[in-house]
Amino acid sequence: MIDWNKLADVLIPDEDVKPLEYYEEIYPERDLPKGAQVTRLAPSPTGFIHLGNLFVAIANERIAHQSGGLMYLRIEDTDLKRKVEGAVEAVKSALRYFDIRFDEGAEIEGAKNAYGPYYQRERAALYHAYAKDLIKRGLAYPCFCTEEALSALREKQTEEKKITGYYGEYAACRNLTEEEIYENLKAGKPYVIRLRSQGNAENKITFRDEIKGDITVTENDQDVVILKSDGIPTYHFAHAIDDHFMRTTLVIRGEEWLASLPIHIELFNVLGFRRPKYGHNCSLQKIDGETRRKLSKRKDPELSLEFYRQEGYYARAVKVYMLTLLNSNFEEWYLKNPDAALEDFKFSIGKMGKSGALFDLNKLSDISKNELAKLSVAEMIDFLQAWTEEFGSDVQKGYFADKAYLEKVLTLCMGIGGKKRRKDFCTAKQAMETIAYFFDESFEPEYAYRFENSTVKTILQGFKAVYDYADDCSAWFDKVKAVANEMGFATDMKAYKANPEAFPGNVSDVAEMLRIATTGLANTPDLWTIMQILGKDRTLARLDKAISVL
Repeated sequence: MIDWNKLADVLIPDEDVKPLEYYEEIYPERDLPKGAQVTRLAPSPTGFIHLGNLFVAIANERIAHQSGGLMYLRIEDTDLKRKVEGAVEAVKSALRYFDIRFDEGAEIEGAKNAYGPYYQRERAALYHAYAKDLIKRGLAYPCFCTEEALSALREKQTEEKKITGYYGEYAACRNLTEEEIYENLKAGKPYVIRLRSQGNAENKITFRDEIKGDITVTENDQDVVILKSDGIPTYHFAHAIDDHFMRTTLVIRGEEWLASLPIHIELFNVLGFRRPKYGHNCSLQKIDGETRRKLSKRKDPELSLEFYRQEGYYARAVKVYMLTLLNSNFEEWYLKNPDAALEDFKFSIGKMGKSGALFDLNKLSDISKNELAKLSVAEMIDFLQAWTEEFGSDVQKGYFADKAYLEKVLTLCMGIGGKKRRKDFCTAKQAMETIAYFFDESFEPEYAYRFENSTVKTILQGFKAVYDYADDCSAWFDKVKAVANEMGFATDMKAYKANPEAFPGNVSDVAEMLRIATTGLANTPDLWTIMQILGKDRTLARLDKAISVL
């Protein structure tokens, strides 16, 4: 008969371990209104934060705050091999950009943080206390199996077409005698602490998922590792203890965690904790050819949140699209309330999708165009400048030296003051590239004309000879028509449509030649206004440059 109390002290001689009651006292139930939800985001510090994290974060943040509860940030850093320097700040920075607000947690400035530390490696004594308790109750034991032995076990199970894992007859250290355990310890063999599972794989459990509804899972029978050989807990063990003592009430997480659900159910049972509610969110998918698949870190750059910052997607637009995917009734609500604060939308966990959500970058781009079209010129300048300071070139940073000039450029490009706002801008990166032709440092025309060079040259020279910066739009266009008429181009569109073969082209073709010469582009906003913004000297210089090339 094993003396489990003695063995627990030998296996976990942690002097910092306190009685279990101590932890219940220092982490009491939270004083929150009835129905308030406590949610969390708990990423690993790998330096890679992705769209799925944002997807879950938005749901957790909305549910917590609209219920009068709170959301905290916990860093699950039990695996040092995956830790990347600066990763926590990267997580915070990325989520801050998308206006995800934490009430407490790892390095959250100004928070009370009464339930910390929020780094798992700093909570070792707490995990040791509960691992020690499980050993004393005979519900956990030391395992001395080497990696080589475990690898050989998996190969054997695969050959025998058995479920792989450490369980039942395959759990070699589960029934070691007290003498065998102490012999291994005396020999200095490294060990992990495993849960002695009480489950039976033949039994089924009906579990109420807050998103998917009732689902059936198999009882856990795996003797999973709860403490690694360095005394650091595994994710499974640590998250159960932390969710209890941080008083988490609801966990929204990716559906990839469904496979681990039986383990988590058993851990909460053996630890004697009330389990938080779980909701397993659907995965983000995309169309790839004729198939539909999950977004991949390896294949899809748009999975990374850094992609949206580098491209300069407007944060509100991304959040609007995420809410469209998260709640089935959001899109209809937003069409009726396009200018409302997103917090005004009543988020519902019952409206979350049960199956994969189709992510469409083109749809996000359309939403981004709509959202950017709502901005004032001052707001657009702030948005573009913030992006440019972080991701733009030195030339692009120079665009902001003359704010009055930039305001004229953006007023035109955004269609402000016109009958209808333009929706030409999709991202900050694309917007900065779009306005590049207004600045000499980035004006690099290709001059792709559709007519003979000699014809274009004559038209450009003819227009230059009569150009007057003081002309209003009407006088300016009369001169364009006069130049067109001299070259035999139609100025009467009805006559041109009736007999196009009678003309080399029409006045629109002439305007296009002037547009390409002035901007390098065949399609732009109003050309007269562009020339007004460019000014007399710059306009004439560009006409001269275009003529010289011809």
